[in-house]
Amino acid sequence: MVSRLIFSAAILFSVFGFAQNTVLMGGKPVHTYSKLPAVNKAAPRFTLTDVTMKDQTLDSYKGKYVILNIFPSVDTGVCSASVHHFNEDAGNIPNTVVLCISKDLPFAQKRFCGAEGIKNVVMLSDFRSDFGKTYGVEVTDSVMKGLLSRAVVVIDPSGKIIYEEQVADISHEPNYEAAIAAVKK
Repeated sequence: MVSRLIFSAAILFSVFGFAQNTVLMGGKPVHTYSKLPAVNKAAPRFTLTDVTMKDQTLDSYKGKYVILNIFPSVDTGVCSASVHHFNEDAGNIPNTVVLCISKDLPFAQKRFCGAEGIKNVVMLSDFRSDFGKTYGVEVTDSVMKGLLSRAVVVIDPSGKIIYEEQVADISHEPNYEAAIAAVKK
């Protein structure tokens, strides 16, 4: 009876898109809540907190290309590098906004941007929302449990996803050039 219930639950999770996704962290497998939303689909709506503690939604950026730079914590080398890279290379692309999203508190994000001279991206915190589950990037096990995996999603001005990358190993940087090329097509 119990095994039948477990099997039924597994079927329901996979049918409704709740199947975990496996990525690596330093070469070791960890799991995320599910897979990223698919290309050519409408981007799921979200509400995140900016560095002034105000809510920001996807609709706040309607009519622009939106690059979601998703990562575990701005206080790690690879995450910091991704913010710097997008700040320099994508932050000035016309009609484009880069949203750097992590579970870091807005205070830490603000401190980081001030100390590092980051001015061309928008820092947003997932500390009180369900973004990680909605986008499938919340880590569900390991020492990283509860943080976000490393991913990039590009959304066009109509709200459709035109590019996504779930970085295979969280300890590696994303493919910046591919994300930026998706905006410039």
